[in-house]
Amino acid sequence: MRKFPEHPFGYGAIDGPASLAHAPPPCQHQHLAHKITAGFPSPAADYIEDGLDLNEYLVPNKCASFLFTVAGDSMRDAGILDGDKVIVDRSVPPTHGKIVIAVIDSEYTLKRLHSVDGTIELRSENPAYASIRMVEGSTLEVWGVVVGSIRRYRG
Repeated sequence: MRKFPEHPFGYGAIDGPASLAHAPPPCQHQHLAHKITAGFPSPAADYIEDGLDLNEYLVPNKCASFLFTVAGDSMRDAGILDGDKVIVDRSVPPTHGKIVIAVIDSEYTLKRLHSVDGTIELRSENPAYASIRMVEGSTLEVWGVVVGSIRRYRG
């Protein structure tokens, strides 16, 4: 794909994919059957559901799933921030509205896929960055579809 000078792409290098085919064995975590509020805790939160395997929950297709580390803030309004990990499934069809990993000029980028009047457009989720519109003669590889994200809080 050619770069278009009128479009500040606003993407940073995303670390290459890390395969999840050899993810660690399942690890069950206790899962409370109570929705959490950000306010006063409920005394009814004593009910425990079956365990939650985070690998099973976050990685629907282990052999086709990869982990990327996000760099930059172009997807912040979708809740994906700099340093987050995104789980990408290559077996999910890239359809309108999905968040995808695309390859542009050998660089990975994270954007929302849109089909506008028969043309493909990659949109940031931050108004500071312009959309990337695919035009005749340009090429695009949609590497995979984002199916989840992980953020580690430190503090």
